[in-house]
Amino acid sequence: MFLSAALSSTTSHLTILPSLITSTTSPLSRRFSFTFLENRNPTTTTTLFPYKQRLLVKSQATAPASSEAVKVSPVPSEMKAWVYGEYGGVDVLKFDSNVAVPDLKEDQVLVRVVAAALNPVDAKRRQGKFKATDSPLPTVPGYDVAGVVVKVGSEVKEFRVGDEVYGDVNEKALEGPKQFGSLAEYTAVEEKLLAPKPKNLDFAQAASLPLAIETAYEGLERTGFSSGKSILVLNGSGGVGSLVIQLAKQVFGAARVAATPGTRNLELLKSLGVDLAIDYTKENFEDLPEKFDVVYDAIGQCDRAVKAIKEGGSVVALTGAVTPPGFRFVVTSNGTVLRKLNPYLESGKVKPIVDSKGPFPFTQLAEAFSYLETNRATGKVVIHPIP
Repeated sequence: MFLSAALSSTTSHLTILPSLITSTTSPLSRRFSFTFLENRNPTTTTTLFPYKQRLLVKSQATAPASSEAVKVSPVPSEMKAWVYGEYGGVDVLKFDSNVAVPDLKEDQVLVRVVAAALNPVDAKRRQGKFKATDSPLPTVPGYDVAGVVVKVGSEVKEFRVGDEVYGDVNEKALEGPKQFGSLAEYTAVEEKLLAPKPKNLDFAQAASLPLAIETAYEGLERTGFSSGKSILVLNGSGGVGSLVIQLAKQVFGAARVAATPGTRNLELLKSLGVDLAIDYTKENFEDLPEKFDVVYDAIGQCDRAVKAIKEGGSVVALTGAVTPPGFRFVVTSNGTVLRKLNPYLESGKVKPIVDSKGPFPFTQLAEAFSYLETNRATGKVVIHPIP
């Protein structure tokens, strides 16, 4: 009989409570064990097993500067990770210090995770909204990653041990996403999904980018957006919206960029290059006389968005019901896009936006998810350091 340790969703320290391994039909079930804990000991937690004893010490490290080297250590057989064995709210997330490090395929690299970020799709997947196409439970969640390569498959050509990389670990967000995501000490990722980490960014900043910036870029491409066109971005202060603004201006050459923030984010959006910031608490964007070639709807207001486009215009709808001529797409992640955008990131023309409440430490993942799900975050919610 095994015992395992898990972090409370509302506390930052640990005590031990026994629990049976959660039963599951997944072939990976033997790799996971779950239990519930409360906050008691402010320094360490002992995790007991029948024949061995482990010590988990909460990290007090702060975010590394971009120049800080990350030590590459021998790869263990087990790692610390967040896991859920059933669908539901944040309470289904459990911390486990006895998760098997994922096996490596020939076209993959093993990444020592330094930072990860949360996305709305993480929460929706955990809630079971995509269970028909999901991978089997139990699941280590997480899409965005920034870290260091510690092992490479036999077919890998571009990366070597010690390289700093970032990317989205899932090529398709909803079609069979990996059981072993980025909210763990290690994750295995196909080489084609990764790019070198921008040299001027720290790991937390880099982790905030992949899924959001690839979604922003692909959405603009699908509308045929090009130099000289105008765009309105709904929820311009969000993770995707803040990057759509910058890419439209700096990469695609937009003639005019408008966006809807709340009052508190008006100045932020202006600093990102917005020509017209529309305070959604005071104005209805669809009632303005100005119309746009493209509306990028990152909030779920497509029925209103279609009223704000010029004749022949396009609406990208990331969430909510779609009203024609609006359309929805699910991003296909690709490290080539990140490599293409790296010069804009390294020059400072495009900047990552990390919510000021973070980065959240690894121990506070449930709190980070709860905050993300309020839809009040500015930019991205980042998890750092890991573990």
